[in-house]
Amino acid sequence: MTDHAHHRIDYVELSVTDLTAARDFYSAAFGWEFNEYGPAYAGIKGADGDEVGGLAQVEEPQPSGGPLVLLYSADLDASVDAVTTAGGAVVNGPYEFPGGRRFHFTDPSGNELGVWASS
Repeated sequence: MTDHAHHRIDYVELSVTDLTAARDFYSAAFGWEFNEYGPAYAGIKGADGDEVGGLAQVEEPQPSGGPLVLLYSADLDASVDAVTTAGGAVVNGPYEFPGGRRFHFTDPSGNELGVWASS
């Protein structure tokens, strides 16, 4: 595991209403792999194998709003296709912004995330 840095964002946890559907979605859309911790939690593995976040099963969907998690893409149009093919819904964009393009999507549990690409 990498060293933890003081005051750096260290871990992102998403609340999901169906852990299996969430794992399937993120695996299909982005190629994510997981550490399995039982029926109510899965750790998200980063590209280097370290755990960078988790999926926590909850009874009710969480309200929208709050911090927005952004992923980077080398091919934004391919990421749009991967999200929709995996069962996500694009809710904004793709649109231009200073420095690139981005879109927002919701996962099967209703979590909104964004994906951006540099110009």
